[in-house]
Amino acid sequence: MTDPSQITVFTARRIRTMNRSNPVATAVAVRDGRILEVGTPETLRPWLDAHPHTVDDRFRDAVLMPGFIDPHLHPTLAAILLPCHFITALEWRLPNRVSPPVTSQEAYMARLTEIEAGLADPAEPLITWGYHRIWHGAVTREMLNAVSSERPIVLWQRSFHEVVANDAAIDWMGLDRADLDRHPQVEPSTGRFFETGLSLAMRGMNPHLLAPQRFSGGLELVKQAIHWGGHTTIGELAYPLADDAGEWAALKAALDGDDVPFRTHFVPRGALRGAFDAQGADLARIDGYAARNTHRLRFGNGVKLFTDGGFFAELMQVQEPGFIDGHHGEWMMAPEAFERVARDLWHAGKRIHVHCTGDLGVELALDVLERLQFARPRFNHRFTIEHFGLSTPEQVRRIRDLGALVSANVYYVHELGEAYWQRSIGHERASSMSRLGALEREGVTTALHSDFTMAPALPLNSAWVAVNRVAESGAVIGAEERMSLDAAMRAITIDAAYVLGMENEIGSIRAGKAADFTVLGEDPWEVDPMALRDIPVLGTVFEGRHFPAAG
Repeated sequence: MTDPSQITVFTARRIRTMNRSNPVATAVAVRDGRILEVGTPETLRPWLDAHPHTVDDRFRDAVLMPGFIDPHLHPTLAAILLPCHFITALEWRLPNRVSPPVTSQEAYMARLTEIEAGLADPAEPLITWGYHRIWHGAVTREMLNAVSSERPIVLWQRSFHEVVANDAAIDWMGLDRADLDRHPQVEPSTGRFFETGLSLAMRGMNPHLLAPQRFSGGLELVKQAIHWGGHTTIGELAYPLADDAGEWAALKAALDGDDVPFRTHFVPRGALRGAFDAQGADLARIDGYAARNTHRLRFGNGVKLFTDGGFFAELMQVQEPGFIDGHHGEWMMAPEAFERVARDLWHAGKRIHVHCTGDLGVELALDVLERLQFARPRFNHRFTIEHFGLSTPEQVRRIRDLGALVSANVYYVHELGEAYWQRSIGHERASSMSRLGALEREGVTTALHSDFTMAPALPLNSAWVAVNRVAESGAVIGAEERMSLDAAMRAITIDAAYVLGMENEIGSIRAGKAADFTVLGEDPWEVDPMALRDIPVLGTVFEGRHFPAAG
């Protein structure tokens, strides 16, 4: 084992520090998991003359960057979904399998029927993920009953914000049919449970979803995916998902060991799932989480709130002219409840992260922020708009003026840009979803996230979409909203750290910070922008320890 008091000098073909004062280097000195200095072997000489050291040149042909950061990734959600059967419109590559594209209702039902026929245990629930009406049509309770009237079948919509269940699944969940008739976000006739209705369905599914063997196996897949993407820090935005005690025990067992090459920063919910009409923030619960902090698992000062519904579910709240088909979005919290809880958190000095997917959701968040600033001005408050699917140019300027930040899921552009143009909201709004170019022009600090599994947990893939805005067909959509390469790489390193309030610890390679590096086979600044997502991630260094890529 390496002596923690000894200096290790890592040399590389190039080190991109993401520190504008010292942007490029070839050597970095590390001691006891922290950076002493970055520069060249010559500039590091005073340290090396004064202290015992070794030179590690294993990265001599590679490029080092600060460890990638995904500030909005859900290990619990992913651990629930990764053991499911994936039936997705676009290809998904995961550490343990590839899910081929399925793009029609006929193909979807055929694949679902094939999976059902292959299950040996007739009582085993069949849970799939990836269903989307635009590609797969309207799949209903009766259609699932036709696949099997005895096996519980649940289709988890691509967004996670809704499920469709057959009668056997509704019975398996132990739900009272009379309760379903009264619930505003359940459609008993189609078997559809959405937003707060999903919470009702999940209460019935949780004994299966969170069963120790299933959940721990899912978390192992999550660990592989996070390392595969080159992360050294992730943010769990909206803890807990469903069951605090069970989730925390499993997360601690899976993500807190010495073999885990990343840290997890937790942002708790301001109101627990399903609290549509919350009367205020439960500050005692929120503040109490900090007592659990360990070296790798930490709660900070952030809190998560929600405005409107899921973007992939087309439940975002949009301003006029609305959706082409005339349907409306959903609120995840009543607007007045959102303001009540936000006010409590604001006055308590919390950093508020707000799930906003539609431009009406963004408008609500900014209206409330403006009233909070008027009532009790705060500087450096880091009120963050999360996801940022649809917005207006005027809202971008207002975000700047109010001092807010953005953490965006730009993958929407790739998977949904053309589909939503043709089937949902028209070309003008679809082509400007995730308008990152405007944010960069206005100087708004912006991070990129995956919201895994809403997008692949691959920071270079997110940067590729941000820089190129290439849609599913290969066409560029919304070219004016492309991000510069430098801004995109900052958005997965130092600016992502800033959104999490961790910029003094991670996000760039400079003296005093954690020795977290992502090891790349090529330099992002030297490849064609279209090749950005194809750069090999060779592994990571977490607090000075090398964790090579699997395989």
